[in-house]
Amino acid sequence: MSLAPRAVLVHRTTEYETLLARHGTHGQAAFFLSSRGRGIEDVRERHERNRRALAEVAAAVPLQWRQARVERADLDRFLFGPEDVVVVAGQDGLVANVAKYLDGQPVIGIDTDPGRNAGVLVRHRVADARGLLAAVDRTGAAATGADELTMVEAVTDDAQRLLALNEIYLGPPGHQTARYTLTVEDPEPAAEPQASSGVLVGTGTGATGWLRSLWQQSSSLLPLPVPTDPRLAWFVREAWPSPTTGTTRVEGVLSAGQSLHLTVESDRLVAFGDGMESDALELTWGQTVRVGVARTALRLVG
Repeated sequence: MSLAPRAVLVHRTTEYETLLARHGTHGQAAFFLSSRGRGIEDVRERHERNRRALAEVAAAVPLQWRQARVERADLDRFLFGPEDVVVVAGQDGLVANVAKYLDGQPVIGIDTDPGRNAGVLVRHRVADARGLLAAVDRTGAAATGADELTMVEAVTDDAQRLLALNEIYLGPPGHQTARYTLTVEDPEPAAEPQASSGVLVGTGTGATGWLRSLWQQSSSLLPLPVPTDPRLAWFVREAWPSPTTGTTRVEGVLSAGQSLHLTVESDRLVAFGDGMESDALELTWGQTVRVGVARTALRLVG
């Protein structure tokens, strides 16, 4: 007998909860905020809206389903199962945070604070949760109508792997210069030693954020992908020309099956995805990392 679906409710600690954890009491937290010209009532009100939304979403889960909850900080220790339906309640960024831990499970994004979020990934209101979960149930958790959002992955030569929904950054952990050799399959491999502020490789989902800022800054004519395109765009940040480093290969597009190779020529570089610097791959001299379209996609219920 197959297991009943499990609804996994993903959320994050509210600002109010963080303040209470740091300052101990409501009064101390209020005093701290007032010393900085802020009031606590708006913070608490947003907290209460968030808690009510979580309770309503949990109540919408079909009775025959199992349930679990996981906070953002605990995602790297939570084991998702193939029968899970992931319900992300919060902001767009929370969907990106959970995406790299999934392997095809359908995701429903619920906006718990409409008007404060862009709603690109948390597309639905709390009142929609019951109908969305029922629709997933009828399709055996297949999530009819789900968009397959392309993801980007980085794989090192010692088999470390990093997934991201928006973009992966490769470069120095601080303000130093990154030195490396960049190799692009275009279609024949072409290598160029470079010195720069790092390399950004992003998806169509990430093309509205950091990737787009580089695209605009360089006045690029590259067509940026849309979220469901199996393509990636990449840009080198502030490439520096010298007798030993070049600047001829500073942007491009990767289709499925193509990859960007970076061989480290610095003592230490890092690779992290979706702005999560705390979950970075450490790259050392001589190590090679390959970046390309991930073999898995995020299945976001439309």
